[in-house]
Amino acid sequence: MPLMSRTVSNTSTAPPTVQFLGAAGTVTGSKHLVRTGKASVLLDCGMFQGLKELRERNWAKSPVSVSEIDAIVVSHAHIDHTGHLPLVVRQGYRGPIWCTPATAELLPILLLDAAKLQEEDAEHANRKGYSRHVPALPLYTVQDAQNVFKLLHTAPFGEEFSPAEGVRTLFRRAGHILGSASIELRFGSPEIQLAFSGDLGRFGREILRDPEPIPQADVLLLESTYGDRVHSPDPLADLAGVVTEAAQRGGALIVPAFAVDRTQELLWALRRLEDQKRIPVVPVYIDSPMALEVTQLYVKYSGEHRLPVDNLIEPDANPLCCHRQKWIHSVDESKALNGQTGPMIIVSSSGMATGGRVLHHLEHRVSDPHTTVLFVGYQAAGTRGRLLLEGAKTLRLHGRDVPVNAQIRSVEGFSGHADRAEMLRWLGGFQRPPRKTYMVHGEGPAATGLAQVIHDQFGWETHVAEDGEVVPLLGT
Repeated sequence: MPLMSRTVSNTSTAPPTVQFLGAAGTVTGSKHLVRTGKASVLLDCGMFQGLKELRERNWAKSPVSVSEIDAIVVSHAHIDHTGHLPLVVRQGYRGPIWCTPATAELLPILLLDAAKLQEEDAEHANRKGYSRHVPALPLYTVQDAQNVFKLLHTAPFGEEFSPAEGVRTLFRRAGHILGSASIELRFGSPEIQLAFSGDLGRFGREILRDPEPIPQADVLLLESTYGDRVHSPDPLADLAGVVTEAAQRGGALIVPAFAVDRTQELLWALRRLEDQKRIPVVPVYIDSPMALEVTQLYVKYSGEHRLPVDNLIEPDANPLCCHRQKWIHSVDESKALNGQTGPMIIVSSSGMATGGRVLHHLEHRVSDPHTTVLFVGYQAAGTRGRLLLEGAKTLRLHGRDVPVNAQIRSVEGFSGHADRAEMLRWLGGFQRPPRKTYMVHGEGPAATGLAQVIHDQFGWETHVAEDGEVVPLLGT
C-alpha cells in the first residue's frame, strides 16, 4: 500500500529545523524541508541533473518519506525545482502543492514534456540496446505527471496563505521566469520568519520585471548560482558577434535554450539585432513545441513582464518573433531540418543539452566544423553543455560517441539568474537583516565566494549549506 501524506504528526515540542535535501553544493535538485514543530513544509521538489552521481540520486530512496511531508511549496516551474513532484505523488503524497498561478500553468507543459522524453528515451534505449538496465525504464511516466496537477493550489504574489497548520506563507516576485517567486514562511512562538530566495532574476531586463525585495527574515536560504561572477555588460554585442561569425562560416548555429524564458529572451534579442541591422537575417527555427506554449502565456500574464501585449499578437510587430522565424511542431519537421544547409539558427531545448530535441541536432551537426553551438545560460557540472564548454573532443549522444568539431561559444549575459552584484543589490532591500544566511543552489566556488562577499560587505553571518545537513532555526 502506498504511503499517504500525513496531516499533522510532528509534535509541538520538536525544535524547528531546515534540512537541505538537494541544491546544496550543486545547482540542481532543489529541496529544503522546513520542520516547524507542528508541520513539515518542503520548499521545492526538484530533479537532479548533470553529474552521474547526482542523476543516480533521482532513483535512490529519499532520506525523507512522503509521510513526513504536510505541504509542498514550489518557487517556480523549472525541472530542477519541480521535477520530482511526479515521484513523490507516485510514492503516496496527497497533500497540497502550492505555487503561483503562472507556475501552475507552466507545470503541465514542463512535467508532461519531461515525462514524455523519459518514456521516449527508455524506449529508444531498449530498441538500440545501449542501456545498462534491461529493460530501461523512465524515471516516471506521463500518467505520474498528470497525477500531480490535481494537487495544485495557487496563490498570487503578495497574498498570504496557509499551506500547513501554523504556517503563514507569502510569494514575492523573483523575476527569474514567469511565475517565479521568493517564498516567505512565518511560524512558531516566538515567531520565526524564514525566507527562500528561489532563483533570483535580473534587474533592468527588457522582458521580466525586477525581483521584489523581502523586508525582513530571521533565516534566509539564498541561491548562489552566479555568486562568484558578474555577467557581461553588453550581451547583445556578444550575441551579434557570434551570430555574424556563424553565418559567415556558412553552417548552423545551434542554441540549446530552456523553453521557459530563455528562448523568449533570445528571440527578443535576435529580433532587436535584426531590426538594428547588426546581424544578417537568416532562417530561425524554434524546434520546441513547449516554447510556443510558454510564449503564448506571456499574453495572459502581462503583469509579470514589460512587453506590450498588443504587439505580442501581431506577427510583424511581435518582439518575440524574428523576421524569418518558423516554429517546428512535429518530429518529422524536426528531422527534416537535418537536410537544411547554409546559415541558419536552430533554437531547441533543453538548455544544458541534458535531453530533448536539441540532442538530435547536436548528433547530426556537432561533428561539422561549419557548425557553431552557442550556450546562453548556466551549464551545470556533468551536463553535456558544461562538457562542451570545457573542450570535450567527443560527446555521448544516444549511445555513441560523436566527435566534436563545431565551434563552441557562450554568452553569459542572457542568463536568467542574478549575478553577484545583482544578488547584493537584492540583499540591500532587507530592512532587518537575517540572523543567518545559508547559501544554496550553487557549486562550491560560487557559494563560498558569495558567502564571503556578503559577510565582508554587510557583516551578516553566512554559511554554505551542506547536503543532508539539518540546521536549527531557533537561536541562529
